[in-house]
Amino acid sequence: MTDSFQPAGQPNQLDPEFFVCSNTYLNIANQQARQQGLRRVSGAILYAAARYNVHAYLGFETDVKGTSADFLDYMTGLYRNMLEEHLASFANERGIDLGLAAAEPSANASGEPMPPV
Repeated sequence: MTDSFQPAGQPNQLDPEFFVCSNTYLNIANQQARQQGLRRVSGAILYAAARYNVHAYLGFETDVKGTSADFLDYMTGLYRNMLEEHLASFANERGIDLGLAAAEPSANASGEPMPPV
């Protein structure tokens, strides 16, 4: 259902260009946050990501009626997994105790761990 950004023969490793692309968006967000504030930019990023992901999904999926529920489940699970990973990482870097037990990565509807984008 999604494009794979993993180089062949290197499971669970993202293509370095993935991070170049991601960092470009983060740099723009940081510039905008200085003028617009963190909350507005955070909301705008979420809105834009949702809009773009639906655009991409409709661009490659041939059975939208049959797969839209799976698409929504997959994308929300993937986003939750990313949030959990970044929250734990940033809290650790900043010495913040989240007071949470170590959680397993989120799983998709089939119970499989979420793959990287």
